[in-house]
Amino acid sequence: MEAADYEVLSVREQLFHERVRECIISTLLFATLYILCHIALTRFKKPAEFTTVDDEDATVNKIALELCTFTLAVALGAVLLLPFSIISNEVLLSLPRNYYIQWLNGSLIHGLWNLVFLFSNLSLIFLMPFAYFFTESEGFAGSRKGVLARVYETVVMLILLTLLVLGMVWVASAIVDNDKASRESLYDFWEYYLPYLYSCISFLGVLLLLVCTPLGLARMFSVTGKLLVKPRLLEDLEEQLHCSAFEEAALTRRICNPTSCWLPLDMELLHRQVLALQTQRVLLEKRRKASAWQRNLGYPLAMLCLLILTGLSVLIVAIHILELLIDEAAMPRGMQGASLGQVSFSKLGSFGAIIQVVLIFYLMVSSVVGFYSSPLFRGLRPRWHDTAMTQIIGNCVCLLVLSSALPVFSRTLGLTRFDLLGDFGRFNWLGNFYIVFLYNAAFAGLTTLCLVKTFTAAVRAELIRAFGLDRLPLPVSGFPRASRKSQHQ
Repeated sequence: MEAADYEVLSVREQLFHERVRECIISTLLFATLYILCHIALTRFKKPAEFTTVDDEDATVNKIALELCTFTLAVALGAVLLLPFSIISNEVLLSLPRNYYIQWLNGSLIHGLWNLVFLFSNLSLIFLMPFAYFFTESEGFAGSRKGVLARVYETVVMLILLTLLVLGMVWVASAIVDNDKASRESLYDFWEYYLPYLYSCISFLGVLLLLVCTPLGLARMFSVTGKLLVKPRLLEDLEEQLHCSAFEEAALTRRICNPTSCWLPLDMELLHRQVLALQTQRVLLEKRRKASAWQRNLGYPLAMLCLLILTGLSVLIVAIHILELLIDEAAMPRGMQGASLGQVSFSKLGSFGAIIQVVLIFYLMVSSVVGFYSSPLFRGLRPRWHDTAMTQIIGNCVCLLVLSSALPVFSRTLGLTRFDLLGDFGRFNWLGNFYIVFLYNAAFAGLTTLCLVKTFTAAVRAELIRAFGLDRLPLPVSGFPRASRKSQHQ
């Protein structure tokens, strides 16, 4: 055998080992995400649905829960995709010849993007509809009952749904695209119609992020305020604790002696009021026991960080709007080859890359908070050990739509210069200047409007409470006056 043949064999062997190494790394990463998501879902599932007398229903729910775990792991992978790529590029720039990070290369990153795109399509189009129909199925009439009968019915329903969706996508693509071949043939299902369907779903997710993220950015201040201990600004916690204890004692006496009052009592309402007072008393005790550093330093620093991150996000979007008007390179585009470790995607170097990663995570958390705070999706909010299986499926689908649109969302707003890899950069609407420009302008406008409205209202309400103006008999603008009945109690 000649030397050239040995070189060819060595190159092939090296490529084989690289592919095996990438498969092992991808499997380990996904297994880690799968375990984390499984632990999270078991904390929210309703135990009664998995310990029923009917073993068939319990088996069906367990299978559906595993499918939901897979989908949630894909959603978490989509969230980590862009930050992991940005950090990997900076690591390769800082340590270009380090032996211990040779596994981190452009081929691995590109493969991860393709796997997330593939599993997102698989989960949204096949797995989640299968899980929903599987939990709702009972088997065809006249057939033998069992899990297999439910599988048959679910497969038939899934085939009919696939044909319906495929026909709608074919008609939509034929209307948008005047290409005759696209209207007459379904041959390019994998190369054209499936990415086109996912492009529509991604566009829906980007629009959902446009609505939920500004709302979530405004809600983050109130959510953080509930989790942290607020400083005592002209407040007497002892007086509030005594008032809460007296009100709870009065309500408890009413519940224990309902015949002592000649008016009919709503016992359910009284129990809810007692629980609310107990929760309020626990929070007041927590505030009283908190240290001065936690009370006077932690809360202001958290609010300041939120304000800086939100203002920085709006500032970056405003600068990106100006860049769109001046430079065509600011438009989001796809990149087929992942050339990592050559140039930084931030003008500030590694520090700017860290800021980009923090902003991406912050906007994702804000979008989830805004999603569950909106009146339309508030009913989907999961409850601890009390979430039905169909509700878990709905949450997994919504989170996957939001997370899979996060890379496109971040690149469209100009939060990062990292170009979209794989099929994420093949979306048709990314090249439309008017859509990208209007999207950036709408995000900046909605975020500013929500922040101004929420921040001014929150500051006004806190000042009114701090100075005790809410207890005055005179009505105060922006704050509801307490009734005479509640004042005398």
